[in-house]
Amino acid sequence: MSLNDTPSSERIHIGFFGRRNAGKSSVVNAVTGQELSVVSDVKGTTTDPVTKAMELLPLGPVVIIDTPGFDDEGTLGEMRVRKTKQILNRTDLAVLVVDGTVGLTDTERQLTGIFKEKDIPYLIVYNKSDIAEKRVCQENEFEVSALTGENIYELKERIAALAKLPAEEKRIIGDMLSPGDMLVLVTPIDAAAPKGRMILPQVQTLRDILNADAMAVFTKEFQLAETLDKLSSPPKLVITDSQAFAVVSKIVPESVPLTSFSILMARYKGFLETSVKGASAIKTLNDGDTVLISEGCTHHRQCGDIGSVKLPVLLKRTTGKSLNIELSSGREFPEDLSKYSLVIHCGGCMLNEREMVYRRKSAEDQNVPFTNYGIALAMMNGILKRSLGIFPDLAGKIE
Repeated sequence: MSLNDTPSSERIHIGFFGRRNAGKSSVVNAVTGQELSVVSDVKGTTTDPVTKAMELLPLGPVVIIDTPGFDDEGTLGEMRVRKTKQILNRTDLAVLVVDGTVGLTDTERQLTGIFKEKDIPYLIVYNKSDIAEKRVCQENEFEVSALTGENIYELKERIAALAKLPAEEKRIIGDMLSPGDMLVLVTPIDAAAPKGRMILPQVQTLRDILNADAMAVFTKEFQLAETLDKLSSPPKLVITDSQAFAVVSKIVPESVPLTSFSILMARYKGFLETSVKGASAIKTLNDGDTVLISEGCTHHRQCGDIGSVKLPVLLKRTTGKSLNIELSSGREFPEDLSKYSLVIHCGGCMLNEREMVYRRKSAEDQNVPFTNYGIALAMMNGILKRSLGIFPDLAGKIE
């Protein structure tokens, strides 16, 4: 996958934080070498988070986020501060920009406290070194001048050194394959499918298969039986869109392993086991319980949409209960989950690992069961154990 094709969810997210007029946007522009953010002497020029996917050498593909001042005031200011706090949930590395002529204030101390609480590595960058008095910097502190460019190169080198790259490459399915393995990928093309392209989990799964020197055949659900008949031998695995589980499971022989893109994404994002445990809550839902169905992306919901239509219908049919269904999408995710009896999340392909960890942990900390679309659909179609067959340790826990 080329640089331009690297999804935002696979890039390191670097957030720039601080008070108004500390020079955050100027430092962002200096670091990126672009006029990414509007710069002004007027306090509060940055009113909304500014996000840019780009390459930052020597680190590579990143997402740069310039945030509003954390000391913003008034009703709108409070809303902007709330947005900034949301940004922290997906920040892999924080850069705290301080006005070097003023020094640390309670606002910066509050931010460093949040960084530590959320276990976010951070740098403290004293801007305006061209006019501020020189200071003795600690290990994670830096003096720069966005105006003159002093120490900007060194700051980029320090950011690259501090950013946490994965210790080992994560795989969706490739580590479970051998060269020459044949897989069948079932991808329904309905009204909800994006026009002219495949969805991200399908593309990422295909690339991981090819990286393993295995082979893949794509087909629609109504062509699956014909596709299997044309293969000279049974495939190593069939991977389907979770929405087609009910149809596909009846076509694929029991001897052929079957799973879904969503289940593989839960594995890739690190919350497969949590999802399997959380799905058991479906059996215990009662009349009046509230279920949150959360999407990581903001696509236009259409007739037959999995989150807003298919899952609620299947939930009520499976449980026989009168349930309250609430929806969230994109970056919006409730901080207080106490009123929910269950959270059903999408595969999270548009969210980076840190944000998915935050959402899962929020549910765990509030004792709210957390599962994902694929696991929930497999369970409600009575094929959860089969869909986890390639993960015997998990499948063995299913009654």
